Amino acid sequence: MNKPEKMKSKTKYDKCAYAMIFPAYFVFAVFILVPIGFVIYYSLTNFNLYSVPEFVGFKNYLNLFQDGDFLISVRNTLFYTVFTLFPQLAIGLFFAIMLYRRSRMIPFFRTAFYLPNVMSMVCMSMVWLWIYDPTYGLLNMVLKAFGSSVQQWLQDPKLAMPCVILMGIWKNCGYSMVIFLSGLTSIPDSLYEAASLDGAGFIKKFLHITWPMLKPTTFFLLVTGIVNSFSVFEQINIMTSGGPLNRTTTIVHQIYRRGFLEFKMGYAGAMSVVLLLFSILITILVFKFGSGGQDVDVS
Repeated sequence: MNKPEKMKSKTKYDKCAYAMIFPAYFVFAVFILVPIGFVIYYSLTNFNLYSVPEFVGFKNYLNLFQDGDFLISVRNTLFYTVFTLFPQLAIGLFFAIMLYRRSRMIPFFRTAFYLPNVMSMVCMSMVWLWIYDPTYGLLNMVLKAFGSSVQQWLQDPKLAMPCVILMGIWKNCGYSMVIFLSGLTSIPDSLYEAASLDGAGFIKKFLHITWPMLKPTTFFLLVTGIVNSFSVFEQINIMTSGGPLNRTTTIVHQIYRRGFLEFKMGYAGAMSVVLLLFSILITILVFKFGSGGQDVDVS
């Protein structure tokens, strides 16, 4: 085949490839890029859903950094992310290692640990709302049985956020377990066999084989976990409504309140843009200092 025929064939192949990926890019543009563009535009306006948007420039952004509720929501979101994500990863890794074996009961335990993740967050929030109920809740019933005093779990400013964090860890650690299990299957058994011949125990195998080889998996869970934690909303809105005393309000919860309860869509749009930029910044930092989740040579 001469060069013109090769170029013609390549062009035909490229057109076919672009035609096949066009629907995905079209959906991404219509439902992701275009809405982001509208949000950025409305963030520069004074818009309440009923009137014509009035351009105000960066006034909404300047007001954000003078808004005490928004600054509290940023702090709460970071607090929730840190104290939910890392325990969730640690617990998921622990159960993945414990359940990475062959046994007749292993499928049952894997399903049991993963089941909360596939359940609706709204349903799980209602279940935990009952568990934390100060009068009829399961947790206080257990405390009464042991002679301890009952607690106002979601009404106490000091306990509300830890209670929400506990629920988040319980809900998502099964997902981390499944992803870690898939990562464990990619580790060659020959590495463990060689380590056993050298007299390495479980701890040394974990530190020098398992953990380094799971670096790409951990990196993936870290990035997706950060993004998901920044968007926490359902359990906050159902269980605490951001209270008490704004101790559990998050950025997305503030966006909902300002946009759909106070009808300050421009101001809510500015919050959304800041959240987007913040998520991108954190992701870039994780990529930079996490080496992009590249594979590690354990030899």
